[in-house]
Amino acid sequence: MMLVTSRDTGRWIVPKGWPIAKLKPRQVAAREAWEEAGLKGRIVGKKALGRFRYMKAIEDEQPIECELTLFALQVSKQSKSWPERRQRKTEWFGVDAAVALASDPGLRKILTDLPASLRTLLSTAPLRTAGSRPKRKSDRAAA
Repeated sequence: MMLVTSRDTGRWIVPKGWPIAKLKPRQVAAREAWEEAGLKGRIVGKKALGRFRYMKAIEDEQPIECELTLFALQVSKQSKSWPERRQRKTEWFGVDAAVALASDPGLRKILTDLPASLRTLLSTAPLRTAGSRPKRKSDRAAA
């Protein structure tokens, strides 16, 4: 699992961002993974891995409550350069290490449940590799 550091405190978090008009939440998630960690890939399925609420500190303002919706990204590569590369650290962690590093209880819960959530998600949204095609015409309709 890829974690990134926050720009302000350096805490280990998952890439996240504000909603963007005309983009579905899973599309925003893929965009944020690119901007914050240089990750390219595709969101697996339409269902989120989980949701949680947290308080976001905003400079010179009262904290606001936000809801994070976490999606699974099948990563095909991490670019050498991306928009926030000089503002954040990125690192791959196993689930147990990611849980230990996550400061938010809601994120820790989602990460703890991640292996089971991924098994469920993958059983309902099978992975296809880039460029793969069904072999028979009858397979195309089901793909």
